[in-house]
Amino acid sequence: MAEHVVVTTTTDTEEAALGIARGVVENRLGACAQIHPLRSVFRWEGEVQDETEWRVDIKTVADKVAPLIEHIESVHSYDVPEVLVTPIVAGSEAYLRWLGTETH
Repeated sequence: MAEHVVVTTTTDTEEAALGIARGVVENRLGACAQIHPLRSVFRWEGEVQDETEWRVDIKTVADKVAPLIEHIESVHSYDVPEVLVTPIVAGSEAYLRWLGTETH
């Protein structure tokens, strides 16, 4: 796994997204979390759904991924929350150093 990653989840309200974002930053599981409104079309329980959701992108380091996923799953309201990990393959050296500092 890459040393730095973005962990993404979605939820149904802006308040829930803010709660996830604040919780991961306060617990140093992520250095930064960004919240974006979006529209999702997906199949759930045999039906096609069309919903407004809120995406939370969390910048963190690889050794925080497991506890971060555990945290998201413990506070999330969805039965099956989306949790995706995307490697950061390059970036500003100063920013990547900051990610490490803020998560340790």
